[in-house]
Amino acid sequence: MSVIRSSKGQAMPDSVVTFGAEAFEKTDNTVIRWLGNAGTFINSRGTTIMIDPLIEGFDMPRLFDSPISAKDVPALDAVLVTHIDSDHFSRDTCNSLKNVCKSYHAPKYVADIMTEEGLAGFGHDIYSSFLVNDVKVTLTPVDHAWQNEYPSYNFRKWENKDYCGFRLDTPDGCIWMPGDSRLMEEHLNMSVIPDVILFDFSDNSWHISFNGAVKLANTYPDSKLICIHWGTVDAPDFDPFNGDPTKLKEHIINPDRIIIIRPGEPFIL
Repeated sequence: MSVIRSSKGQAMPDSVVTFGAEAFEKTDNTVIRWLGNAGTFINSRGTTIMIDPLIEGFDMPRLFDSPISAKDVPALDAVLVTHIDSDHFSRDTCNSLKNVCKSYHAPKYVADIMTEEGLAGFGHDIYSSFLVNDVKVTLTPVDHAWQNEYPSYNFRKWENKDYCGFRLDTPDGCIWMPGDSRLMEEHLNMSVIPDVILFDFSDNSWHISFNGAVKLANTYPDSKLICIHWGTVDAPDFDPFNGDPTKLKEHIINPDRIIIIRPGEPFIL
C-alpha cells in the first residue's frame, strides 16, 4: 500500500479494506487484520480474537472509518485489552460486541472495570497464560503508568501490573503485541521469538520512542513488523498517534519485513 498525507500532513493509509462475516469463518491458517490505531483482528483457524478494538465511540476525530462495524461482527471467542486508555479499552466498542463475544481478558484492574460495565471480564497477572481454544495467550510486561504524572488521575496509584502486552502462540506461529510501553529489558529477552510483532513505533516518552522501536526491531531481525498505532487519529501534533512507518525502513535490519497494511487488509501468518 501507499502511505499518503492527510490535509494536515499526517501520514495515513491510502484506503480501507472493509470486511464482514466471511472473515470470521474457519480458515486453514492464521489471518491478521489491522483495525486502525492499536486494534487488531486475528482469525486463527476459526478462533477469532480482537485486541484493543476501537471500532466506535472515540472522543477524538479519526482519519478513516473502521473496516468493520460492531453490528457486522457475527461472533468472537475473545477480546483482549491491554490497558484502560480509551483508545485501547473502548467501552462503546466492547459493549456493542458483548452479545457476540464469549469473553474479555485484561490485566486485573481493567477486568474489574469491565465487570462493572456488565462485560464478561477475566483478569490476569503479568506472565500468566490462558487458552482461547487452541491459542495460548500470555501477558507480557509493560511500562506505561503515565497517569501518575497528572493530579487529575491520582484517584489511585497506577502500577505497571495495570497494563500489559499479549503474546499469542497459534498453530501457525507466534504473534506479539507489546502494548503501549517504554522499552523494557524484558522486551529484549523474549522466551519465544515472535514471528510477527504488532509494532507500535510511537516517538513518545510513555511509548517506545523511535530509537527504542529500532532497538526492539533489530533485536528480533527475522520477525515481521506489522505497523500499528499510526495514521488513525487526526492528531498531527500529538506524537502517540502521528508516526510515519516509512521512516523506519532505513533504520531496520531486513527492512522488507516491515509490513504496512491497509486497515482491514488480510495478512497471512
